[in-house]
Amino acid sequence: MRILLRSALAAALLAGACTDAPDSRVPTAPRLDRDGGRAGADAGTANNVGPSPLLAPIPVGVELVASGLASPIQLVQPDKVTTRFVVDQIGLVRMIAEDGTLLAEPFLDVRSRLTPLNPASDERGLLGLAFHPEFRKNGRVFVFYTAPPRVAGYNNTITIAEYRADVSAGSNANKIMTDEVPRVIPGSERIVLQVDHPQANHNGGTVAFGPDGYLYVSIGDGGGRDDDNPLGHVADWFADNAGGNGQDITQNLLGNILRIDVDGGTPYAIPPDNPFVAGPGLDEIWAYGFRNPYRFAFDSKHGGALLVGDAGQELWEEVSVAVRGGNFGWNVKEGTHCFDAEAPTVVPATCPTVDPTTGEPLRNPVIEFANSKNPLGGDLGLTVVGGVFYHGEELRALRGRYVFGSAATQGGGSGRLFVSEPRGSGLWSMAELLVDGTSRLGHVVKGFGEDARGNVYVTGSVVFGPTGTTGKVWRLTRPR
Repeated sequence: MRILLRSALAAALLAGACTDAPDSRVPTAPRLDRDGGRAGADAGTANNVGPSPLLAPIPVGVELVASGLASPIQLVQPDKVTTRFVVDQIGLVRMIAEDGTLLAEPFLDVRSRLTPLNPASDERGLLGLAFHPEFRKNGRVFVFYTAPPRVAGYNNTITIAEYRADVSAGSNANKIMTDEVPRVIPGSERIVLQVDHPQANHNGGTVAFGPDGYLYVSIGDGGGRDDDNPLGHVADWFADNAGGNGQDITQNLLGNILRIDVDGGTPYAIPPDNPFVAGPGLDEIWAYGFRNPYRFAFDSKHGGALLVGDAGQELWEEVSVAVRGGNFGWNVKEGTHCFDAEAPTVVPATCPTVDPTTGEPLRNPVIEFANSKNPLGGDLGLTVVGGVFYHGEELRALRGRYVFGSAATQGGGSGRLFVSEPRGSGLWSMAELLVDGTSRLGHVVKGFGEDARGNVYVTGSVVFGPTGTTGKVWRLTRPR
């Protein structure tokens, strides 16, 4: 079922269509099918079985890489490019040169295109950045931002846009790596996809190219609480919880991971092996049942498994291995636990384990922990922040493991860093990463990144909101 574009938007998209295609299509990555993914893609349907085992802390060091940002939420480094790019939520993409200098001139500035942000705390803004696999040849860059609303009463418009950078200067493509870093060409924006978003929160925010060459996009359930807000939250198959978008795959694109082909159509094409091309859902949907999948990342070294950090409602935070056509439970479940929208702090003893409209099991996450509001205690964090796999050389104890975090603890205390080792089935164990074995970062954790050498970066700021100049980027190193 093909989602319909508004006529005015369609005209704009056609007018700005891009005709360049990559030189070659990357073959479809193995183990990304319905039952694929790296070991731990748990299709188990047992309820109320978490949380993950918590192991002893592991010491790490942190090296300050950049400071003076407002709200850095992501670091991205394109293939064979030594410049590192930092997404600042306020609407800027900043560049860190090979020598570590944070360049004053931004790579991209979309501040004028954003819906106004709340400086105290906001989940909107410029939220994601992805470089085309052939960026050094075609200069194509994709971003995720929240524009002003198109629908009366709605809060914002989730926008996936393409820009072009000038990579033609000189005959040596390595100029991209040195002092002649390209900037985005003014006026080159092409709108790829827009989704009307009813509330200010749960926007999702990641865009990334998979090993198969397609663009993946995470979009939250529309916001509000419990996925049952009367505005913009539709009815679904589970009558006990009145709503919503997470379990619906027919009426909108909210609460999903999308997968589109930005090389094959105008404004995009649908990959022919997307799970709902032949029904019953919308063609763009690749996986569903998410609340706020703010950050996801592919494991670049082990078959391309897709790890999605999904923020919880009241009690549980989760990370899932997303698979083609998979249903990840929200709002029937919160993590591995059953969920009742009328009493969200009380875990029901039972709930459905299968989506009757598709036959899909409600898949458990691979990582689950109690958040700060959970009466179980522990205060591991207010919300999960999805991370990346560590493939660097410096921290051998972390190699091949998934590094992630929680934004902050109760009362605005320091965010926390964690690591988890994949296992064959069930919940993965997790351990806290302590700076020099004794302390935490002292900032709100907002995102992660990976460079070409497999090093992992953490981004954060002193304040929750997109304001000020306390934003920093650190690289994980050996402890002192």
